[in-house]
Amino acid sequence: MTTTHPETRSRVPLGKVAGGVTGRATGWTTTLRDALSRPLTSYYLLLGASALLLTIGLIMVLSASSVRSYEYTGDSFTIVRRQLMWVLIGVPAAVLASRLPLRLIRGLAYVGFSVSLVLLTLTAFMGVERNGNTNWLAIGPLVIQPSEIAKLALVIWAAHIYANKERRLHSFHQIVVPVVPGMLLATTLVIVGKDLGTALILFAILLGMLWVVGAPMRFFAMASMIVGVGVFAMATTNAERFERITTFIDPFKDFHGTGWQPAHGLYALSSGGTFGQGIGASQQKWGYLPEAHTDFIFAVLGEELGLVGTLLVIGLFLTIAYAALRVARETADPFVRYCSFGIVVWLIGQMIINVGMVLALLPVIGIPLPLVSYGGSSLVPTLVAIGLLVGFARREPEAARALAQRRSVRSSGLSAR
Repeated sequence: MTTTHPETRSRVPLGKVAGGVTGRATGWTTTLRDALSRPLTSYYLLLGASALLLTIGLIMVLSASSVRSYEYTGDSFTIVRRQLMWVLIGVPAAVLASRLPLRLIRGLAYVGFSVSLVLLTLTAFMGVERNGNTNWLAIGPLVIQPSEIAKLALVIWAAHIYANKERRLHSFHQIVVPVVPGMLLATTLVIVGKDLGTALILFAILLGMLWVVGAPMRFFAMASMIVGVGVFAMATTNAERFERITTFIDPFKDFHGTGWQPAHGLYALSSGGTFGQGIGASQQKWGYLPEAHTDFIFAVLGEELGLVGTLLVIGLFLTIAYAALRVARETADPFVRYCSFGIVVWLIGQMIINVGMVLALLPVIGIPLPLVSYGGSSLVPTLVAIGLLVGFARREPEAARALAQRRSVRSSGLSAR
């Protein structure tokens, strides 16, 4: 039997090995770059990421609400059926929004803004109180949260005004009037209803819109001070809210009081590990998390799907943000640019606050996770906003040509048969 000395075996030169690895890496990045440069990339990213988030949301609402639903109605599927009803309303509304002409969308800007102010005013003085916040309005048998509708209406209204003033935005007065007074009025009405979380989102939208139109930095410094004073005043004038805000520093300090929910949210996330306990296997939803299917659904998601599931959800939100900002960058229409950016600030800001709240990095202020948490008042306006983004992506010149060519090919194929 012959043996081969290790040093005499045929070996691939190190340069070729490195070249092969580098070539594969270069090929992968080239493929990714080519995929992202295609005209319909933004369109498909928005559709795919939104559909996945909506699907994950339905699954998690079913799992997180099953115990509570059975306890109150004797049927584990009552809450998820309501959510499915809102999905069946919201998806067609999103499709309709994606097909509406920009002229019609902009024509509804002042109508939406006016209706939102009326609803917010009625809520401030005639609203239904839940969990210490008067942010719900009863309209017959239907109870809605007008502040969720106002988010979309304010974005469209501000984008419409700034698009009309595109050539005059070098003036500070043109930047401020009437957008800042109008949005501050809406925010004030929300604050009257003691809904601090939604007020912060509305203020974030305002700051985002001001930033994208080029407001001077001194304005943001002044606004930050005003917000800081306002938040401090709201926190110190309400004992329950003050306890909730201060408890997030150490949820276990008042474990059986205001720290109960954030502490059990951390328990849920920590027990999920890398891959989770499995869908339906959450223990914290069995009466430990009072808002398991709404504000703290991210905690149940982390417990059942693990770190992988939570990173997937965050990644999908970032995908929507990337696609929307890509549309805003490529478009020549100022309304599309401002509206896309406003929607991104709204959705990503709300996601960050919700996740930070569950991770005990931020106080518990009652903010749902868009497209995932239960609630029609939040879901339908969010789906309409996604529909607007999809419509903007479809209207990109190259994307419109690609879709037209695809329809032409399909029609010619049918006629050939």
